[in-house]
Amino acid sequence: MPNPVKRHSKSRRNKRRSHDFLTPPITSLCPQCNEPKLPHQACPHCGTYKGREVRAAEKAS
Repeated sequence: MPNPVKRHSKSRRNKRRSHDFLTPPITSLCPQCNEPKLPHQACPHCGTYKGREVRAAEKAS
């Protein structure tokens, strides 16, 4: 099995690891209830999408 002969530099190691970190999901504000929601998705709080209700909103008990 071949083994590396020379040590890889820190910058080379960090370049390889630059894509390993997770990014938080991008959210926008719902124009109806001003709650954060994912783009191009119905609002989970009020159930609206593009100004019309697409599903019944869940009632908090």
